[in-house]
Amino acid sequence: MNKLLTSLFALAVASVTAVSVQAQEVKGDAKAAEQKIAMCIGCHGIKGYQASFPEVYRVPMISGQGAKYISSALHAYQKGERKHPTMRGIAASLTDQDIADIAAYYEQHGKTDAPAPVAAAPDAKVAELLKKGACVSCHGDNFSKPIDPSYPKLAGQHKDYLFVALKSYKTENLSTWGRGNAVMGGVAKQFSNNELKALAGYVGSLDGELKTVPQSKFRWLSH
Repeated sequence: MNKLLTSLFALAVASVTAVSVQAQEVKGDAKAAEQKIAMCIGCHGIKGYQASFPEVYRVPMISGQGAKYISSALHAYQKGERKHPTMRGIAASLTDQDIADIAAYYEQHGKTDAPAPVAAAPDAKVAELLKKGACVSCHGDNFSKPIDPSYPKLAGQHKDYLFVALKSYKTENLSTWGRGNAVMGGVAKQFSNNELKALAGYVGSLDGELKTVPQSKFRWLSH
């Protein structure tokens, strides 16, 4: 399995590099995004807002997330690699420039100069799961400094969202739910749902840079 994961990681890095080069061709304008985020803040600008499909979970915190990851995720929804119907519909309405602008906006939104958080040590059971999944190989030792900016920051993310996201990589042959990613699929399928829940609980318990900054869409729409 370790050899398989190594091969998958190499493939992912090559794919991410190609996506990153493409993303670099369109420079994001955070100021311009202020007129483009009404669809985003209806969910991501409300603390504790919950999605109800395919189960109830808090939508992810995206303020402070890396711009290249946000861009990569939105393009994955456009391509159908991520199948959530609402996000696919929103992503399909965006141009490459829109995506770059929105990604730039949320990367700096609510950002502070606070030092990077240090991850608390996991218990023995979770430590074994993290080792088995080679999680730090991509997401970094503190889960807040991924080795590639196209990978997400995870520390402090809602644990219920992380659990649903991890399960989605195990989901196949459904038109409205699941995520197609060779690396994450290979990792997630090693674990039972209870083990994924334990991983999500640990990562979600860490201090991180992600946050939800309350916003009103009416303020933006009135401009």
